[in-house]
Amino acid sequence: MTLNQIKQAIYALYLTNKFGIKLKGDHTPDDMTRIRLEYAETLLSRLNISVEVEGIEKVNQGGQYLIVSNHRSIIDPLIVEIALKHKGINSLWIAKKELYNSFFFGMFTRNAGTVLLDRESSTMSSFFTDIKNKVSNGYSISVFAEGTRNKSDETLTEFKEGAQIIAMKNRLPILPVFIKTNANEVLGESVKNNTKDLKIIINIGDMIDYKDRSKTLQDSYKSRFNLL
Repeated sequence: MTLNQIKQAIYALYLTNKFGIKLKGDHTPDDMTRIRLEYAETLLSRLNISVEVEGIEKVNQGGQYLIVSNHRSIIDPLIVEIALKHKGINSLWIAKKELYNSFFFGMFTRNAGTVLLDRESSTMSSFFTDIKNKVSNGYSISVFAEGTRNKSDETLTEFKEGAQIIAMKNRLPILPVFIKTNANEVLGESVKNNTKDLKIIINIGDMIDYKDRSKTLQDSYKSRFNLL
């Protein structure tokens, strides 16, 4: 590792745990969103990365959605948070059990209001119940429908079926967001070379009706961004 990479890793660890502690305890949904956004903007500013949003006018102020995004980098949740920061949306990310136990992200993940997905569990009923309770309290749900980071050469990997089930069970309109820039490559450029004025473009597509079963969620998502 280069000296810059070591410095960036130490700072990111410090910042992640600092905000993990700030998020601990009881917070209103607005306060939790504000603290997470402060973390996202502080870290991306340090990385010299800005976020440009296309199609933000398609998002209703204060709307409640299932937010579906593609996934290539560990900073993708921060990118989506920043993209929607003026829309009054309080969203909770679905997080895998591995993140809850992570040395780097564990405290932040546990305290940031995420919904735990334990794929080793024998039943998913508690997961869907937890989501239902969160939605009934006014939260949107954010999910990476590919299930894990896409490290392939493909634009998208196969969507997991859980995202569409969440939308249907909770009658949530689906808000498709597509991180057009390969955020993993941009992150690498920042960390390895300390490059300035980096930019990530995120595109927001037209809403997908949760009742529409004429296509799979993945096909509907692709059609919004001409990825077919």
